[in-house]
Amino acid sequence: MKKHYLLTPGPTPIPPNVALKEALPILHHRTSEFAEVYKDVAEGLKYVFQTKQEVYTIAGSGTAAMETAIVSFLSAGDEIIVADCGVFGDRWKKIAESYGVKVISVSAQWGKAVKPNEIEKALNANPNVKAVYTTFTETSTGVENDIKKIGEIVEKSKAILVVDAVSGLGGQEFRTDDWKVDVAVSGSQKGFMLAPGLSFITVSPKAWKLAESSKLPKFYFDIKKYKKSYLTNETPFTPPVTLIVSLQEAIKDIKNKGLENMWDEYKLLAGAARAAMKALDLELFAEVPCQVVTSAKVPENIGGKIVKTLREKYGVSIAGGQGDLKGKIIRIAHMGYIGKADLLVGLSCLEMVLCELGLKVKLGASVAAAQEILLKAQRG
Repeated sequence: MKKHYLLTPGPTPIPPNVALKEALPILHHRTSEFAEVYKDVAEGLKYVFQTKQEVYTIAGSGTAAMETAIVSFLSAGDEIIVADCGVFGDRWKKIAESYGVKVISVSAQWGKAVKPNEIEKALNANPNVKAVYTTFTETSTGVENDIKKIGEIVEKSKAILVVDAVSGLGGQEFRTDDWKVDVAVSGSQKGFMLAPGLSFITVSPKAWKLAESSKLPKFYFDIKKYKKSYLTNETPFTPPVTLIVSLQEAIKDIKNKGLENMWDEYKLLAGAARAAMKALDLELFAEVPCQVVTSAKVPENIGGKIVKTLREKYGVSIAGGQGDLKGKIIRIAHMGYIGKADLLVGLSCLEMVLCELGLKVKLGASVAAAQEILLKAQRG
């Protein structure tokens, strides 16, 4: 039986104590017992999101919360700005356009971050824009967008700021309220260290005003239904009870460790991963790299084989490129329940695979580079 190491940007490994909660006898979701669990989770989510607003839990992947963030605040024909720099930023466009919403695109070349001043220009040129949609950490490219700066710009307009924080939340500093984010969405299978199946959304007072005039068709993804049920510590539809019980345990772990400590740890792992890529003479792909995943360019003739060989031969799962980047980059995650030893094992196996595929690699180079970063941090 092969042991597996998960270094993918979602799903991420699940801590044993969190996974075991799913093995407990299931609760009925319309009981006071489950209501207490849900109430505790709802309060804990505020801490993770760094918000005083309510956070609603939806059964579905992060895209479920993204679709909720489109249909709950807009009407057909509305104008929005989508500031994208990768696959997931582009997803905002696809959802919006499928509902007849007019998209004004502010795009950055993949590998580069969105420029806040371009968003400001687009807002000034389009005064009827209802919302700006963007991504915090674009895991398809490994890029981080400056949400704090974007928030300062959008706050001055009539528009709301909606952020996909599916991968970044919990993995690096993100402050919903302080950064003037009106709607933030996330998912369970990344920084929360859970299985896929839950998504989350929080809404500012400014965004609620927009929700009152929304006319897009909606039923399951109607944010008003979630707000109403929230008052009685319930969800409007049957929730994945075992996942929510596990979420309670995961949030407890996050609180015990402290968000700031987690942010620091992932930043350290990111630094080690970047040093490792450079030691292998692999050029970093992201111009402004995020802290939750490291992307690096690889030769196209072996790009498609690296991920497959690592997984099938050594049991180490990393991610390749998506869309136009398929076969051109590799992506190594350092978020959730991924630790120092996981990263070092992954790098060691990556070296062997690169050698097997014909690259001239000095064995131990990436591991040594990562070790130096990690040891330096320990010594202070």
